[in-house]
Amino acid sequence: MAGLNPNLLLAVPLAPLAGAAIAGLLGTRFFGNLVGRKTSHTATILGVLIAFIISFQTLLSVMDGASYNGDIYTWMTVAGVKLAVGFQIDALSAMMMNVVTFVSLMVHIYTIGYMKDDEGYNRFFSYISLFTFSMLMLVMSNNFLQLFFGWEAVGLVSYLLIGFWYTRPTAIVANMKAFLVNRVGDFGFILGIGLLLAYAGSMDYQEVFAKKEQLLALTLPGTDWMLLSVACICLFIGAMGKSAQFPLHVWLPDSMEGPTPISALIHAATMVTAGIFMVSRMSPLFELSDTALSFILVIGSITALFMGFLGIIQNDIKRVVAYSTLSQLGYMTVALGSSAYSIAVFHLMTHAFFKALLFLGAGSVIIGMHHDQDIRNMGGLRKYMPITWITSLLGSLALIGTPFFSGFYSKDSIIEAVHATHIWGAGFANFAVLAGVFVTAFYSFRMYFLVFHGEERFGKEHHHAHASHHDDEAEEDDHGHHGLAPGEKPHESPFVVWFPLVMLAIPSVVIGFLTIGPMLFGDFFKGVIFVGENHHAMHELAEEFHGPVAMVIHSLTSLPLWLAIAGVATAYYCYMINPRVPAWFYAKFKAVHTLLDNKYYMDKINEAVFAKGARLLGEGLWNVGDRTLIDGLLVNGSAKVVQWFSSLVRVAQTGYIYHYAFVMILGILGFLVYFLPFWHA
Repeated sequence: MAGLNPNLLLAVPLAPLAGAAIAGLLGTRFFGNLVGRKTSHTATILGVLIAFIISFQTLLSVMDGASYNGDIYTWMTVAGVKLAVGFQIDALSAMMMNVVTFVSLMVHIYTIGYMKDDEGYNRFFSYISLFTFSMLMLVMSNNFLQLFFGWEAVGLVSYLLIGFWYTRPTAIVANMKAFLVNRVGDFGFILGIGLLLAYAGSMDYQEVFAKKEQLLALTLPGTDWMLLSVACICLFIGAMGKSAQFPLHVWLPDSMEGPTPISALIHAATMVTAGIFMVSRMSPLFELSDTALSFILVIGSITALFMGFLGIIQNDIKRVVAYSTLSQLGYMTVALGSSAYSIAVFHLMTHAFFKALLFLGAGSVIIGMHHDQDIRNMGGLRKYMPITWITSLLGSLALIGTPFFSGFYSKDSIIEAVHATHIWGAGFANFAVLAGVFVTAFYSFRMYFLVFHGEERFGKEHHHAHASHHDDEAEEDDHGHHGLAPGEKPHESPFVVWFPLVMLAIPSVVIGFLTIGPMLFGDFFKGVIFVGENHHAMHELAEEFHGPVAMVIHSLTSLPLWLAIAGVATAYYCYMINPRVPAWFYAKFKAVHTLLDNKYYMDKINEAVFAKGARLLGEGLWNVGDRTLIDGLLVNGSAKVVQWFSSLVRVAQTGYIYHYAFVMILGILGFLVYFLPFWHA
């Protein structure tokens, strides 16, 4: 089998890192603003472009049979465990490299137009290039140490990006929330890595996989739990944090406080899919634990359905897309739990393109609306922003699973896989993914109709408040107002903004049709993703698959397509023909609306139980540990003992010689009495 050049592979993550260093060091006050905006965005875009070109060449080589698995640099060897930086390049990592670099390249170009008036222009380019480097290190890794490095690095950079406008209290709260929730997931993640290291004795993927049968025979000490099940569930808890699965999903909607380009980069195509990639990479281990797969299946089902419900009542354009991301991540997780890893990765790929398109399209609308994000203040934008309109329509059609669009092939495959699986929880999962089809179509086209069709509601005074989560390049005071003033009209975004929309729209339409055969039913993932003999979902799907066109023809008589059509038709009726229907639902089901508007009270539960519990624990440790034990007993107590002893000694300090002589005699007498037994012996 042919090999790949490791030096060339090393250039893939290092090129974006070099661009990040130029923009972040030379382009900011850190080194005195030595380079300007043009140099910063040129350096970062060039770095990501180089990474994409090499990644694409690597993918072509992998499709011809090339591969690479080796260490680039050995950091240290401790007790026989090698800690190294290394790459494992196969079909899975090569595909991820292309998705990450292509979407990142489009986001970099888009940022030139979106952030053109922002003072932190160079800093932003540095952050998104640094994020690209971190994600590439994650997906290219061949060992758990490097995986964990990339895992934590994307979390750190996402913290910086979500809080990019650090003068806003809402942004600071949002980035701290994302950071803390991800730490909860990462605690489980590092426990899983620790268990595998302790019992497999290695950090290298292949060495751990080689010992999977030995691990299968072990139980967690002190329990009758399968060690492998516990390790896999711990690893998946890490994925729950990164990939925003219930109940660790609460950070992602609030992360919309960051600029729109990072919503596309982090929350659609890369960071949130890290968990899906990790579980797929660990398929040799997860396949041995039906308990872990059932856990994954149920968590994914809850996320897919109930996060979709929240998208129905959102009025902030970015938050509608954010809850859509949560729901679609739930679909990917359901596929993982159904032992259909290749379908999960396939949906990861298709979703990356059309969801990045929808986020960037939302950003283009925000620019045209003078930074107003409330979809109730829009309407009729189709004739003012034709490129944004048509690309957003294509992205929405892909999202709801329209035949021949990329989302159709991946989403329908997930539904079929769930229907074919026999893992515990499949019944609820089957209901969740089917109901989610209607919900997705409804909220997607609710947003589409309110934004691009109907009455022009901009440039007017509105009874409702503007969206509370403004995504602008400067504070409200700098602009004077949000939204279009009376008489103002929206305008199409500049070339650097709409060009990435067009480039993302192309794969959103065609990539599913072109790749479903080799990725799901061919040899593309052969030897990379493993499926056990007792899991038959993929085998059943392969028997029923007769090509992408036949799949479309079959869908004409299947339930998912008609549920999607029903969702679009319902949205059209409610928001284009009879707007009184949503108002009637709101009046009749106000309690349900309140529940959804409060996001199932998850934030309040976290605040009342976990945050308050942590504060009580902290106060208890402070009062008992710090004040009572350390300050009271050790510090002040020792001082009081010395003070008491000093008060006794001070009595003998009279200044009279005969008093000192008397004390000396007493001392000698005590000395003689103490040592008298030793002299007799």
